[in-house]
Amino acid sequence: MIEDPLNTRDRTTPLRVLSRSDLAGVPITPGDVVRAVEDAYLAFAAGDSDNPRKLSVANPDGWSVSYAMLGRDGRRRVVAMKTSYKFDPGHDRSTKRYYTTITLYDDSTGAPIAMMDCSRVGALRTPAVSALLVRETIRRGAESVLLIGTGTQGRNALPHLLAANPQLRKLMLYGTHPEGLDAVHRQLAEYYPHALLETVEDPRAAAATADVVLATAGPGTEVALESSDLAPGSTAVLVGYGLAPSTLIDADRVVATSAEQMALTGTDMVGPDGKLRAVDAELPQILSRRAVARRSDDERIFVYNSGLVLTDIAVAHALAERAIAEGRGTEVPLWD
Repeated sequence: MIEDPLNTRDRTTPLRVLSRSDLAGVPITPGDVVRAVEDAYLAFAAGDSDNPRKLSVANPDGWSVSYAMLGRDGRRRVVAMKTSYKFDPGHDRSTKRYYTTITLYDDSTGAPIAMMDCSRVGALRTPAVSALLVRETIRRGAESVLLIGTGTQGRNALPHLLAANPQLRKLMLYGTHPEGLDAVHRQLAEYYPHALLETVEDPRAAAATADVVLATAGPGTEVALESSDLAPGSTAVLVGYGLAPSTLIDADRVVATSAEQMALTGTDMVGPDGKLRAVDAELPQILSRRAVARRSDDERIFVYNSGLVLTDIAVAHALAERAIAEGRGTEVPLWD
């Protein structure tokens, strides 16, 4: 039997595995992340990259949900596959399990780059996307933001938001977990030591004065701001929970990272008629100036932040390059 030379070559190619601890200390600034994410969107808008629709399967009893996402970054010449699996039978922290990975391949050489834990990638990518969404939808003269939630997304939100929107000077935070509140303050101080962050007791009163509301709370939150709670001309960004469906239904304009993704994951925001309001503009087209985000300063804009795997690829590739340069991770002869 003649051995396939491609198989022979594959068996001599190790796979670099980067664990959560390998990636935890890899230095990357919020500005670096925002630039990587914006570049990924611009490449997609230009037709240089591919981002097929994600696949999903769910346990019929609601115990688990899994996603698989494939993408090709044409500018970086990287192909990647991301998977996520959430097991949550009791809907509480004691039973919840969540695993997400991404595997990168060099599409110019055919060599694998790395297989990585994807938790830090998502923790950085999502707030960078929010930062760009706010930059493109914020009204002129805006200075204030209310952040709702102190989990992983809440803790990373403000440094990335300020990297893209340095004019935001009045920062407000609402949360119910003391350790989370402290973590948000510490994370902000790491990158913006002179920024002032006020912890508020009444999110509705704060929302009435905020130019931007960034809702990153978890599903257990009791906050669900209505459209009547929002200031005229404000931008409301939904990342997790904290906004009621009326903020979408009554908005003057709706912006999303992807209308297709919003239709898939935004079903909890449907109106009384059971229908989800249509998206007026998507972020890739806005960034490439093929669509308009805001038409006037008095419009209230609802923004839906859902992920495109291309942004995961951009951030994962940046982290992998830095980690490998530092000698991090383990080489596994997977095809030996």
